[in-house]
Amino acid sequence: MRQALFIHNGSPGRFEFVGRALAERGWSCRLINGPTGRDIPGVETLRWTSTTSNEQNGRGPRARFQKDLAFGTAAAQAALALRDQGFNPQVIIGHPGWGEMLFLHNVFPGAPQIQIAEYFYRASGGDVGFDPEFSPPPRSLDDALSTEAKNFGLATSYARAACLVAPTPFQASLLPEAFLRLTRVIHEGVDTRMARPRSAQISFRSGVTLDGSTPVITFVNRHFEPLRGVHVFMRALPAVLRAVPEARVVMVGADSDEGYGPKAPAGTTWLRLLKSELGNQLDYSRIHLPGQIGYEKLLELFSVSAAHVYWTYPFVLSWSLLDAMACAALVVGSDTPPVRDLLRHRENGLLVDFFDVAGLSKTLIEACREPDRFADLRRSARETVVSGYDRETVCLPRWLALIEEMAARSVAPA
Repeated sequence: MRQALFIHNGSPGRFEFVGRALAERGWSCRLINGPTGRDIPGVETLRWTSTTSNEQNGRGPRARFQKDLAFGTAAAQAALALRDQGFNPQVIIGHPGWGEMLFLHNVFPGAPQIQIAEYFYRASGGDVGFDPEFSPPPRSLDDALSTEAKNFGLATSYARAACLVAPTPFQASLLPEAFLRLTRVIHEGVDTRMARPRSAQISFRSGVTLDGSTPVITFVNRHFEPLRGVHVFMRALPAVLRAVPEARVVMVGADSDEGYGPKAPAGTTWLRLLKSELGNQLDYSRIHLPGQIGYEKLLELFSVSAAHVYWTYPFVLSWSLLDAMACAALVVGSDTPPVRDLLRHRENGLLVDFFDVAGLSKTLIEACREPDRFADLRRSARETVVSGYDRETVCLPRWLALIEEMAARSVAPA
């Protein structure tokens, strides 16, 4: 029986469908995961433990690499326990972002490694240095090194990889040239049988029901944050709500100090700061904040949306963009990579400069007032995902073919 080992430090969503598919095809699969990570159904999990935790304080290159070393050591010890049980994988598939893959070649030297190349950090133009208001360029060499230090563990792990997988062309383009020859672009995709246009009605626990009879503008962040454009979106709303008095807004996400990018000042959150800034310019009886919602409810929301706003710095692409497109939502996206990898202006969506608040307002007003104008874009958005990103017919076959190719290179232990 062939064996595959998965490595992650949290919720291995990008591997879940691959792990299930391999198990269905007779592979014996294991997952080495962090202390609080989620399991893959049908895949046995072994959790590593370490005296160093994500919550420990410490900044700068040294602290970052110490954590990578600690997590890498802990994961290697978990791998040793698997090997002692007779488990010797033909292929290792993992995310190297927290250091767990640093030393696996010492435990399983004959197993080719497929590593995720999600984001190679840079000191300017990405999650740092793109937005002068909330994420300015590093002010010193030390600041730049603190950002670049996130790449130490990545580059060391990549040096042991047989193959790197980047979800989008933009994310692949961030890699140093030396790694590009190892890189394939394969997205996790979306189940378009589930993510599809649904009946145009959604109800929330607050008692609010939306059915598409009035325009609904949607916005989704895991945690409301500038990196995903919450400041641009909220600043665009006053003009939209004045021009379209029947419009409703649904902002899905957590009002917390977690998430990507810079933290809000201590004791507050970005959403609270923006509410304070905008004051009585916004009528919150027309803005619904249901918090984080389940996937089914999210798909219902996209189906009633007159316009879905997806905004991001040049960073990792959110799965929610594909979900919205698969539901034939009219996506108004920031004209930034990697959004441009999927969204083509006036072909399958609309693009607006990230910082153009007035331009976003104008576009949303048009979408609410003249929805029929954009019917072709909605259909094209779904076609884009079905033809290029459907999980079952496009992405999974590519992943399985890659795994078979890499497993063929495995060398049996001596």
